[in-house]
Amino acid sequence: MLVLVLVLLLALILGGAGFAIHILWWIALAVLVLWVLGFVFAGGSGRRWYRW
Repeated sequence: MLVLVLVLLLALILGGAGFAIHILWWIALAVLVLWVLGFVFAGGSGRRWYRW
């Protein structure tokens, strides 16, 4: 019984980590799109559209 509980707990943890990693990939993709759009709207003049 303990082994079954441990396996289910491990599956739950790995499933949650997989979901979190999937969400992080979407966030990274959105940041990349914003970064590329910043270059497009800046016109390549070397002027930064962000402050940092």
